[in-house]
Amino acid sequence: MNALKIRRTAVAVAAAAVLPFTLAACSDSGDTKAAPTAAADDQAKTATGTPSDGAAMTGDKPFGAACAGVPKEGAGSFDGMAKDPVATAASNNPALSTLVAAVKQAGLVDTLNNAKDITVFAPTNDAFAKIPKADLDKVLADKEQLTKILTYHVVGQKLTPQQLENGSFETLQKGMVTTSGSGEAYKVNDTSNVVCGNVKTANANVYIVDTVLMPK
Repeated sequence: MNALKIRRTAVAVAAAAVLPFTLAACSDSGDTKAAPTAAADDQAKTATGTPSDGAAMTGDKPFGAACAGVPKEGAGSFDGMAKDPVATAASNNPALSTLVAAVKQAGLVDTLNNAKDITVFAPTNDAFAKIPKADLDKVLADKEQLTKILTYHVVGQKLTPQQLENGSFETLQKGMVTTSGSGEAYKVNDTSNVVCGNVKTANANVYIVDTVLMPK
């Protein structure tokens, strides 16, 4: 009888000793199988989600060599300009100071700021510098002529880069501008290059150009 009790006790002790190792082995086996599944899920997400999202975002950003000159932060940065209506946004961009002065001279600040969904082809300071000073001073002194020139740079709809590939658009001056190009290279009226395009403001898409457009 005592021998039987001793034998049963020994079996129970042995089973108790072996059981934790058995459970641990099962647990380790389960973790090993789960890890590749999680890694595979992460690879699948990377392959199907992130790159496509990034590619979609890239097409809606400003482009062009002159974009490097835009302030990285503050009111004149791309993020800052996106919060303000177009005339105010332009006033915070150092490269557009001559244009802003002309807009103020023509009394068009409120007109541009209050307009909805427009496109502005904005000449840089260097674009205005191409005009002989005597001629530029004459235009700036003639409010009617200045208004015609400035409103010729404005289209009454927001234009995407794709629309510029082969486009013809009526301006607020009632004349027509033509656009051509692809990728990150576009021309307006075959003479003015877009040097920083697809810049967003609160009410407009802006394409900064290197030559002042003259009404035909």
